[in-house]
Amino acid sequence: MTGRYFRDLKKEMQDLLINIPAIGTDILHFARRAENSLKAFLTPGSLFEALGFDYLGPLDGHDLIHLVEVFTNINKLDGPLLVHVITTKGKGYKPAEDTPHKYHGVGAFDIATGKGAPKAAAKSYTDVFGETIVQMAEQDPKIVAITAAMPDGTGLNTFAERFPKRFFDVGIAEQHAMTFAAGLSADGFRPVTAIYSTFVQRAYDQVFHDICLQNLPVTIAMDRAGLVGDDGPTHHGVFDLSFLRHLPGITLMAPKDENELRHMLNTAVYSGVPMALRYPRGAGYGVEMDAELKTLAIGQGELLIEGNDLCIIAIGSSVYPALQAAGFLKQKGICAGVINARFVKPLDADLIMSAARTTGRIVTVEENALQGGFGSAVLELLFDNSLQDVKVKRIGIPDHYIEQGSQAQLRKYLGIDAEGITATVEAFLK
Repeated sequence: MTGRYFRDLKKEMQDLLINIPAIGTDILHFARRAENSLKAFLTPGSLFEALGFDYLGPLDGHDLIHLVEVFTNINKLDGPLLVHVITTKGKGYKPAEDTPHKYHGVGAFDIATGKGAPKAAAKSYTDVFGETIVQMAEQDPKIVAITAAMPDGTGLNTFAERFPKRFFDVGIAEQHAMTFAAGLSADGFRPVTAIYSTFVQRAYDQVFHDICLQNLPVTIAMDRAGLVGDDGPTHHGVFDLSFLRHLPGITLMAPKDENELRHMLNTAVYSGVPMALRYPRGAGYGVEMDAELKTLAIGQGELLIEGNDLCIIAIGSSVYPALQAAGFLKQKGICAGVINARFVKPLDADLIMSAARTTGRIVTVEENALQGGFGSAVLELLFDNSLQDVKVKRIGIPDHYIEQGSQAQLRKYLGIDAEGITATVEAFLK
């Protein structure tokens, strides 16, 4: 189909038919319909042909000699062309061919067996989320789970096995996942949509138009929020606080540890309003889990340490580093308070303003872009309440894309680990 002789012959036939008096045009149209019918029967490309593309495929993506020949031919063609190439994930490595979902993003593993390195002692946030939603669904048949081609990555594989009729994988269609969740919510279900933070960006309009504008109680569980490590700038979930918190009607929160994640998920599902919950990639802290799920007071933070010199207000994965930094500062004679904000929207205005009036200095810490993020929300709160004299320092992701690296390396590089927070506070006080 892409060879020069075939294309030349096809053009010559078209020219010949169209020049036949009276009936040439009709014969050409008939020939084109016959060709399209044959191609639709033999290939899956009729949709693309209808959109004006020349379709070619499907091709074996592992036959490099054939691919080179095809791409050499099509390089001479004009007009829009869609080449359909099919590959096998993990081709040539049997463990990956047998279980491709486990090799989507891998750490160190044994080549001979395909087994990965031992898991961390503490459960991951993803695993805790998956276990908690199963626990809740066992008690509530209205809970349904939705994901966009990532049941394993979001911890919903157990839910899918346990409740197959209440689990929906919509494929790589985050926009549809949100609208679908809105529809289910409108019909009385309690949908939980689990998607990586960076991919929620694709569905911004659906979150606004179909969920928030309708004030529908949909829970958006954003896994991989913050720095995700080696996946790099396309996968760091460092913008969700900024692009979600300005939407009217949404509640936005982040847990300090995996136990608080459980309570936040329970709070979100039964809140009766649109809720977005963000949590990081990787292992939690191994904290003790409460036996019963609680409902948190919306917009209420948590004062962890009282301080006189300044107050560090942290959100989500930044809370424990802030606590550690407060310990370092205490050894240097600096009395730093620490607040676990819990909620980005609504903020705990009373708690934050009380700390601002007491110390006169606030440091915010977040694993999100500084522009429009949690620290910006605190600044707005202080300004709107005539506390402009309070000195504020924000710690977070600067205005550039973050490259690859382990989470620990990137946090150290960006100064959002305990040592970085300590150094920033010391410089701030000076």
